[in-house]
Amino acid sequence: MYNTNELIKNAYRITSRRGYTALRLRVPGGHLAAEYLGLIQDIARRYGNGTVHLTTRQGFEIPGIPLDKVPEVNQLLTPMLQQEAALGVAIKNIHAGYPAAGTRNVTACIGSRVCPFANFDTTALAQKIEGLIYPNHYHVKIAITGCPNDCIKAHLQDIGIIGQVEPEYDPGRCIACQACVKNCRQFIVGALELVNYQVERDGKRCLGCGECILQCPMAAWTRGRQYYRIVALGRTGKKSPRLAANFLEWIDEKAVLQVIANLYRYIERHIDRSLPKEHVGYIVDRTGYQVFRDELLDGVDLGPKGRVARELPFYGYSYDRDLLWSK
Repeated sequence: MYNTNELIKNAYRITSRRGYTALRLRVPGGHLAAEYLGLIQDIARRYGNGTVHLTTRQGFEIPGIPLDKVPEVNQLLTPMLQQEAALGVAIKNIHAGYPAAGTRNVTACIGSRVCPFANFDTTALAQKIEGLIYPNHYHVKIAITGCPNDCIKAHLQDIGIIGQVEPEYDPGRCIACQACVKNCRQFIVGALELVNYQVERDGKRCLGCGECILQCPMAAWTRGRQYYRIVALGRTGKKSPRLAANFLEWIDEKAVLQVIANLYRYIERHIDRSLPKEHVGYIVDRTGYQVFRDELLDGVDLGPKGRVARELPFYGYSYDRDLLWSK
C-alpha cells in the first residue's frame, strides 16, 4: 500500500492507471540547462512509458512509472534537486525527490534573454521567487511576463508579475516623426501625443511597456528605471473562472518579493484547514479584499511611484443556466 498524500507531496501524480504514477519536474522560469535533458530521457525510457509530457506550467511530466520504482527514480533526480538548492531552496534530503508539489512551478515568458519586447530577465526573477517560496504545500500559481503582451498568461494566475519600464525622453534627439505616437495610439493605450513638435507622455495612461523605446529611430526614448505591475487572483476551474485584476503597479523588485512572502503568511492565517486544499481566490472571497490588501502590504515599501488598487473588480462568470443560456 502507498500513502497517496505523501506521494502527491513528493511531486508524483495519482493517475488513471492503477499501480503507476507520473513524476512532475520543476523548471523555474522555463529555462533548463540542456545537460538535464539526458537525465529526463533516461528516466522516461528506463522507468516510464518512454514519453515525456510538456506541461502547461513549463515543467516536464514523466508518465508510466511503477509505484515501486519511485525510490529509485528519486535517487536519479538528485542533479535536479541540486539545481533547486543552488537557487536557495532548502531541501532536507536531496536524494528523496521533490519535497513539495502544492506551490506550482513558477512560470515565465522567455524574457529579455531573447525577446526585444521584454523589459527584464524574467527567468532570473522566477528563480529568485522559487528560492523564496519553495518548498511549500499551499496551492499557489505565479507567473512572470516581461511586458504587457502577457505571453505567459499572467492574468490567469494567483499572482501575475508584469514588467514595466519608465521611458525617458530626450527632446533634442526627437525629429517629430510620430512613430512612437502612432504605435501607442494604434496598438497600446494612446499615452503619447505630439505637442509643438515634441512628444508628451501621459503618465496616468502609460503602461510602461517600453514600445516607444523600440519604435524610435533616433533613440529619443531610452530606458529609465525598472518597475513591476502585479495582477492578482486570476483563476480557471469549475467555480467562477476569472481574469486577474490590477493590484499594484510601479513597484520595484524588493517590493514584489515582499508581497509574495506576505501572500504565504496570509494563506497560513486564513486557509480553511478542513479542506484538502483551498485556492487563494476563494480565501480572498471569504476575507474580503481589504484584509488581503493590508496583509500583503504589511512592511512593504512601495516607493514614490507605487500605486495600490482601491478594489479588485472581478468579472468572472457562473453556470446559472437561467442567466447564461438563451435556450
